[in-house]
Amino acid sequence: MSDENKLASKFDDWQRMRLDPTRCPVRNVLDHLSDKWTTLIVIALAGGPRRFGELNRSIPDISKRMLTQCLRNLERDGLITRHVFPTSPPSVEYRLADLGRSLLGPLGVLIEWAEASHQSVLDARLRFDGIPPST
Repeated sequence: MSDENKLASKFDDWQRMRLDPTRCPVRNVLDHLSDKWTTLIVIALAGGPRRFGELNRSIPDISKRMLTQCLRNLERDGLITRHVFPTSPPSVEYRLADLGRSLLGPLGVLIEWAEASHQSVLDARLRFDGIPPST
């Protein structure tokens, strides 16, 4: 069965089961993972542990408040771990947990697709907006 048929079949199964959208496991997980910042944070941590300031510098357009909130959500979901070191002041380091590392494979495939399809998506947007794509 092709990937598109598998996905269509799974979607049809969910429809037949009349799954409560608020309890759907796919929506529940993807709501967090598809967040604007979550993917970037996971990618930043793929290279190894980072402190808060390092993460903030590596994603320059994220606010400290949003970074804090995203890190808490990722920790709550079991994707990252937070390690506090007894220094003065205490230093904190974030690392991918096993569950977070298991996300890297599927995320890598999605990133490869995004890189390969970026120009096609931009061209499609221009066509939709009635602007001829540049050649």
